[in-house]
Amino acid sequence: MTGRFTLTHRLTGNHASTSLRTDVLTGLASRPRTLPPKWFYDARGSALFEEITRLPEYYPTRTEREILAARAPEIAAATGARTLVELGSGASEKTRLLLDALRDAGTLRGYVPVDVSDSALRRSAHRLRVDYPDLDVHAVVADFGQHLGMSGSEAPRVLAFLGSTIGNLLPAERSAFLRRAREELEPGDTLLLGTDLVKDPGTLVAAYDDPAGVTAEFNRNVLAVLNRELGADFDLGAFEHVARWNAEKEWIEMRLRATRELTVKIPAVDLVVSFERGEELLTEVSAKFRPETVRAELADAGLAATHCWTDPADHFALWLATPVPAPVPSPNPGHPAPA
Repeated sequence: MTGRFTLTHRLTGNHASTSLRTDVLTGLASRPRTLPPKWFYDARGSALFEEITRLPEYYPTRTEREILAARAPEIAAATGARTLVELGSGASEKTRLLLDALRDAGTLRGYVPVDVSDSALRRSAHRLRVDYPDLDVHAVVADFGQHLGMSGSEAPRVLAFLGSTIGNLLPAERSAFLRRAREELEPGDTLLLGTDLVKDPGTLVAAYDDPAGVTAEFNRNVLAVLNRELGADFDLGAFEHVARWNAEKEWIEMRLRATRELTVKIPAVDLVVSFERGEELLTEVSAKFRPETVRAELADAGLAATHCWTDPADHFALWLATPVPAPVPSPNPGHPAPA
């Protein structure tokens, strides 16, 4: 192998523990109760999500993969990227379609996977180096909310944020993310963004409330994480899975509803939480987008959408966006330039 592997840690050793405690105190000590979806993904949760992606009702993963399979050569030609930076890379499976296309185009030099899991990055990098022996892999252990992994990579770069993960961010968080991406993208760089699209509510709800109950188990797994990591005593059987389409905000809400009154102790954060029967805990929002909304949010952040690829049913879209040059300030603000 001639390619190099390096790994950079951008998280402190106790980042996950501190972040979990903060999120639990913030989200469960007040009403309405909330938890961020990132805590689904321990080893069990990740395995359950992989099972979800294979369900017939859950279209986003396979639809995005189909678009990538069909359009990766066009994406490679449009970006001319030497470096692919991927946020929330996980196992980097869909990314291989992009790596193959960039390699075939003759531009690929490096891959920068960014994920919070050191072990997942190492496993993925090992497999990639076998299949791409000349590829430089610089893995970055980081939370993409704080680090995008762009520094030090060879330009031009394509920053990939796939899986419609952007839909899990609230509007203010989406805006902050896109603005940060714009700040780090240089001329010639591009953003590749996956977005799930608005469609009939029946299709949307079915994707998040499968008859086999896999998504329900995935949803309740966040309580198992709190039990294990914080010594909580959640009775998982006392919460039922709820998936609801919010037509006003155009997002799916995943919730856990208490089926009876109960009190939960969370010793690690010295917190006692009482749930009324029927009270709900919001665990995830998954925003669905209209093309005009995506273009507007990109534009607000200083990015211009140059390409949009969709599947035949218009269920999902991949966007390519470039940074808009900042306007050059007048040398004499408030005064016209001399004739």
